[in-house]
Amino acid sequence: MKKIIVLAIFGLLMLSCSKNDTEPYTCATCASAPEALPANDGSAKGIYKGVVVGSTGTISINIQNGSNTITATLVLDGVTALLTSTVTPVDGQDYVAPFTGTFNGSPVSITFAVGLSGLTPTVTSSDIPGHPNATFQIYKETSTSLIEAYMGTYSKTGETGVFNIVLSRGLSKWSGVAKKDGGTVVDEINGTFNNATNQIIDENTTVLGTISGYVLTGSFLNSDNETITINGVRTL
Repeated sequence: MKKIIVLAIFGLLMLSCSKNDTEPYTCATCASAPEALPANDGSAKGIYKGVVVGSTGTISINIQNGSNTITATLVLDGVTALLTSTVTPVDGQDYVAPFTGTFNGSPVSITFAVGLSGLTPTVTSSDIPGHPNATFQIYKETSTSLIEAYMGTYSKTGETGVFNIVLSRGLSKWSGVAKKDGGTVVDEINGTFNNATNQIIDENTTVLGTISGYVLTGSFLNSDNETITINGVRTL
């Protein structure tokens, strides 16, 4: 009798583990609605989000979005650096500001620039210990357009690498950065997003992948007729 009970308990535990293993990935810390305030939609103020490659990670920037706070959160390889700036936006002027903090106990800095009305946000320079020549892709979030960031990888025969994208469903567009493992060359890519099919499409109208929930997957042929497989998850 005891043996039957033990076997029954073991069977229930196995079923429980099996169920947990098949549960879909979710991002509990990812926003489900825009955090940007309407008052900042046409301003340098507000929320900016993006991805980083040079290792791999994300960045989010808050420029006086409802307060006087000017901060940036940089995450690389799972390590978080909290950065701040003292440069205040001035109406009618482009915004350029250094953000500084520490990363793994060492000083870190990035210079963020954005045009009038929040146009063309970019990181113009960065000094991140252990992560030289980092490349950023950043979008401005508005009160009507949530920005999402996906961290992932690509693979093809004999090669693997990082594949990160930043997505605006509201604007039906995305941008990404890819880099071969151990390599130094960075490929910056972009395209459109089909909200009806949840597909990311490159400039040549090739469907690269599909987003389901918080997960990005796909397989496609590149210009050299090689099969590229991509996988990623939303982390911001």
